[in-house]
Amino acid sequence: MGMALGTLDELPLAYRAALARNSLAPLWPMMRDVLPHGGPRPVTLPHLWRFSELRPLLLEAGALTPVEKAERRVLVLTDPGRGAGAMQAAPVIYAGMQLLLPGETAPAHRHTPSAARIIVEGEGAYTVVDGEKCPMHRGDLVLTPGGAWHDHGHAGTAPVIWLDALDLPLFVYLEGSYAEEAPLQAPRNRPDACEAEYLASGLVPSRRHGRAPAARYPMLRYPWARTEAALRRLADLGPSGEATELDYVNPETGESCLPTLGFTAMMLRPGETVAPARRSTSAVFHVVGGHGTTVVNGERFAFGPADTFSAPVFADITHAAEGTEPAFLIRIHDRPLQERLGYYEERPRS
Repeated sequence: MGMALGTLDELPLAYRAALARNSLAPLWPMMRDVLPHGGPRPVTLPHLWRFSELRPLLLEAGALTPVEKAERRVLVLTDPGRGAGAMQAAPVIYAGMQLLLPGETAPAHRHTPSAARIIVEGEGAYTVVDGEKCPMHRGDLVLTPGGAWHDHGHAGTAPVIWLDALDLPLFVYLEGSYAEEAPLQAPRNRPDACEAEYLASGLVPSRRHGRAPAARYPMLRYPWARTEAALRRLADLGPSGEATELDYVNPETGESCLPTLGFTAMMLRPGETVAPARRSTSAVFHVVGGHGTTVVNGERFAFGPADTFSAPVFADITHAAEGTEPAFLIRIHDRPLQERLGYYEERPRS
């Protein structure tokens, strides 16, 4: 234990050339790179994407590039630890800000990665997912699971912006990422499931004999108005110094709403400071409302509405709400994937 491993330079040149000719490589010189002792060595760097700086650039993209030439007009949130152009905000989380202007439509497609949208700004836009029309209101979480046809439209009068979150990096790594296109869908003439079958927590449609089982993703839209009301009520009853959190789940199974990515709504009471355990997950935090500061591994971020910031695995994180109003955030993380792989872990603060 602890012994220094041999290096590539210690091997004869002729031996190294023979390995290369046969597409071979010795494990021991690079073992500590892939299996470090005690814990991972993340590449991800914590970063804050300030909406006040991002928004003008996104609107300029709307003037420079029509949606027909973009298919999806998005500015990708790039992890500085991975360099320019990285399609990752965290190891398995792709995040990007998308713009839809009044009267525009984004064509129907489906893809192997799963996606979710957090609506940031504007009214009048909607997403149609496998025929179900989901209106978009600030703070709403809208799912487009892998393999589901989806298109976007905008019948309002001002720009609509939302944050996309996908498990795209995972599918790229697996060489399983691809998309298919189709004409715009004809939406069903009925409210989406969160306004009908799943209007109230704890209630689901009765499973009468002979009725088909619920769809794999029975509820596609999670309205922010209900989420905020639930957070506020729970905060009235919960202990101070501990973040009030609610997980977005499948109402039929209680499992995470998507198979690899988790979404957790969080409320910080006015003036409250919380320091969660160090988690094996990486995370992207989106601020729905309020102001505060978050310290990630000693780096301080002052956040406000619509800002987005990231944290690597096992990060030391401290959140503090500032001002007289609570702060509301949605944490995007990969706990569902880690639990399926059997290695999710929490460690006490150092």
